[in-house]
Amino acid sequence: MENLIGLLVAAPLLGAAVLLCGGRRLDRTGHWIGCAMATVSFVIGAVLFAHMLGLGGEERTLGQHLFSWIPVGGFQADVAFRLDQLSMTFVLLITGVGSLIHFYSIGYMEHDERRRRFFGYLNLFLAAMLLLVLADNYLLLYVGWEGVGLASYLLIGFWQHKPSAATAAKKAFLVNRVGDMGLSIAIMIMFVTFGTFAFEPVLASVGATGEGTVTAIGLMLLLGACGKSAQVPLQSWLGDAMEGPTPVSALIHAATMVTAGVYLITRSGAIFNAAPDAQLAVVTVGAVTLLFGAIVGCAKDDIKKALAASTMSQIGYMMLAAGLGPIGYAFAIMHLITHGFFKAGLFLGAGSVMHGMNDEVDMRKYGALRTYMPITFVTFGLGYLAIIGFPGLSGFFSKDKIIEAAFAKGGTEGWILGGAALLGAAITAYYMTRVMLLTFFGEKRWQPAPDPDKVPSVEPGIEVHPGEMPHPHEAPKSMTIPMILLAFGSVFAGGLFSINDAFVNWLKPVTEFEHGHSPLSAATVTSATVVVLLVGVALAWAQYGRAPVPVTAPRGSLLTRAARRDLLQDDFNHVALVKPGEYLTRGLVYLDHSLVDGVVNGTAASVGGLSGRLRKVQNGFARSYAVSMFGGAAVLIAATLLVRAV
Repeated sequence: MENLIGLLVAAPLLGAAVLLCGGRRLDRTGHWIGCAMATVSFVIGAVLFAHMLGLGGEERTLGQHLFSWIPVGGFQADVAFRLDQLSMTFVLLITGVGSLIHFYSIGYMEHDERRRRFFGYLNLFLAAMLLLVLADNYLLLYVGWEGVGLASYLLIGFWQHKPSAATAAKKAFLVNRVGDMGLSIAIMIMFVTFGTFAFEPVLASVGATGEGTVTAIGLMLLLGACGKSAQVPLQSWLGDAMEGPTPVSALIHAATMVTAGVYLITRSGAIFNAAPDAQLAVVTVGAVTLLFGAIVGCAKDDIKKALAASTMSQIGYMMLAAGLGPIGYAFAIMHLITHGFFKAGLFLGAGSVMHGMNDEVDMRKYGALRTYMPITFVTFGLGYLAIIGFPGLSGFFSKDKIIEAAFAKGGTEGWILGGAALLGAAITAYYMTRVMLLTFFGEKRWQPAPDPDKVPSVEPGIEVHPGEMPHPHEAPKSMTIPMILLAFGSVFAGGLFSINDAFVNWLKPVTEFEHGHSPLSAATVTSATVVVLLVGVALAWAQYGRAPVPVTAPRGSLLTRAARRDLLQDDFNHVALVKPGEYLTRGLVYLDHSLVDGVVNGTAASVGGLSGRLRKVQNGFARSYAVSMFGGAAVLIAATLLVRAV
């Protein structure tokens, strides 16, 4: 069975190669090839999962060594895979949800002329993400990490004719390079310290290493995770990434890219357990980001950007749980999986709404869509109930456990983290209820379609005639069936995972697990979570459900205006990074022109001037040469006589 592990990566990688290199002859069938390769990878994952279930707990780690990648002296890097309970969980999520997104894209991208290339990029994305989670060493993980970055750049900027999409792709690429630098430095420190990159020897040796070194590794790993998972302070790219096609948003935000940072922290749990300062940094980043994203989500009128802010916040919950150590690792991954279902369903539902609304993304121009798009309404509604933690649905089980674990941290820190998690739950209920009310309830606020020549944000392939009113309708089956399947996961996954602590026991051999000692009982935490949920829903209903919604957003308070601008994150980056970078660049250019070029050009001018003067001596007259020879001889004789006299 171990020989099948490599095929998990090979199938979508082959699909990407065929679709990107096969040319236009595959335009009619390329999307089916992409879907087939994703499905093959999922089937292989399911087979391996069934095989793993038949093994004992200690035998469930499978490995496959393909070849020695870089064997140079003491430097040994292998291309080898490790399939254990943690990586298997990600494999099923990536290939399962990823395959549904592939099938959804058949209908969504039906009229796009470059659909074959789009499916090639989707396959490339899956292959890179699978390589990341299956690698048995940090260096190979880094290859998959960079592959995900490349694929995200290609997909976010897929409609590169739109300046906003091209800019968003570059922004995502550059911000992630900052995080990638942290990961690369961590890997370098590992090799210098441990002499290897492989997970087992590195994680087994951290206990015998100085805390300062382990802390440095942990902080650099956290920097890498912040970039990939859009956590503070490297979160600015996520909202702009919505410029890509909606299936890309679902793939990046639900099953692949943004979950990579949580995987990295959890996989490296032994490092953070041995470095309390780095672990504190992780939990702080998670707590700040879950509130940051939730506040931003309250002020967004763009449905996709509201969901993007939600992703940032939910990943913050996962990072908070991962920062709690053994009492939180399993719950971080549990919430990651349930989030994969309901967030993918929410994004695909948003794409269905856009499909029926002339690609309009402004929720203030929606309203009353529940009667026109019943399947989208029900599936999106179930995802909404799951994400706010409605009792009995997936998000309730996973998020509730994270809040319990936060309080179980103990002391003042536990109260602060638990309070932040509860506050985030209330704000989540508020902004997601706002999304539901603006989109599916109230009066129709539809507006005529814009002129595509004047508004270049219209997605290719969607028939738009200037001045035409939207005629909302249900999406085709290729789009609704994946939404229905994801809705089942949104409803049932969390409950199934919680039966007899099945999910915690599944991950325990890899992530370890400790029961925290919370000052509050589980029933108290659950009751508090439900109460704040209801408060958030009630506030949203009072503001958006009972009163007419203006098509143009009011100016709002100072906090609202700041939230519309992503809490000034781009402004901060501009002042703290861009402007100093410009001044530094100008200074270096001036130094280069005035000093470096001055020395080089001055030397050249001196040589040129001296050459010009010497050239005058070569005049072609014999008498001049004779005088020169006589003068030279006289100088030599005089010098010789002077030396002898001395």
